[in-house]
Amino acid sequence: MTNRRKSFGSDNHSGAHAEVVRAIAEANTGDAVAYGDDRWTASAAEQLCQAFGASGAFFVFNGTAANVLGISLLLRPFDAVICAESSHLNVDECGATERVLGNKLLTVATPDGKLTPELIMSRLTGRNDEHRAQPRLVEIAQVTEAGTCYTLNELGRLRDFCQAEGLRLYLDGARLANAAAYLDCDLADLSAHADVLSFGGTKNGAMAAEAVIVMHQGLMASVPFLRKQQMQLSSKMRFISAQFSALLEDKLWLRNAQHANSMAQRLAAGLAKIPEVTLRYPVQSNAVFAALSQERIASLQRDWVFYLWNAKESVVRLMTAFDTTHDDVDALIAAIDASG
Repeated sequence: MTNRRKSFGSDNHSGAHAEVVRAIAEANTGDAVAYGDDRWTASAAEQLCQAFGASGAFFVFNGTAANVLGISLLLRPFDAVICAESSHLNVDECGATERVLGNKLLTVATPDGKLTPELIMSRLTGRNDEHRAQPRLVEIAQVTEAGTCYTLNELGRLRDFCQAEGLRLYLDGARLANAAAYLDCDLADLSAHADVLSFGGTKNGAMAAEAVIVMHQGLMASVPFLRKQQMQLSSKMRFISAQFSALLEDKLWLRNAQHANSMAQRLAAGLAKIPEVTLRYPVQSNAVFAALSQERIASLQRDWVFYLWNAKESVVRLMTAFDTTHDDVDALIAAIDASG
């Protein structure tokens, strides 16, 4: 039987925004040259480059592919990636970086999902030792897996540290829109700190649509070949590109993210009023992490979809999306309150 309640399991659970669906339908007219040599792709890529202040924008199918492609532009075969222990790269991508690229991940425990220069420094060992994988790339997520956001000052500090240490910086931007909405900044304010980054569409109203944003012209030449080798060159790319044009039109990407973030704030405010429910991390995006009793969790799981983030500590993750309504949030708050 289909659960008719709104899912709070992931923003991936939502459908596509009506304007995105309309853009796909409008692109479905007649023939177009394959593999991105079409007007939709040219237009969307140009728009993204302008928004990010970038040299190039390349479309892929999913976030893992975006990360692998983006990282592959910045590494040699014997290099290593420094990332948070909780990073999607380390936890939720089935070893894709190691399997596809062969590069080692050097993970760091973080209290809130965010790396700092001090934490990165702890992994800068064995440099110039031929027996050790060489730390070369720092990978961060904005928004982090804990739902937290790096401030622009924190990003600037990371950028300056990486430049001083000869490190490259890759930014996993699967929820970059939510970070921009929270920080009230432009996309270019975020991209200015990275060498390569991704810009997620799928979690923000698109479907099977992610973009890899390349900041430096010197990295551009190899992108088409690596994307093809990594099986991410879409033959009918216009249907991906058209989605980004829709998201960029009147900043739909930002409006979607602002709404999702506001629903998370509403949810957090409601949960804060319930005795014995505590919030685990600051709510800085569309993610709410709450510690509930095991009894509450078991009761709620009969009717609601959400993610058990930390079973040992009874922490759940509740995600809002562009189509989450006030009524959806209020119903969940009421259910959590009643489950005590």
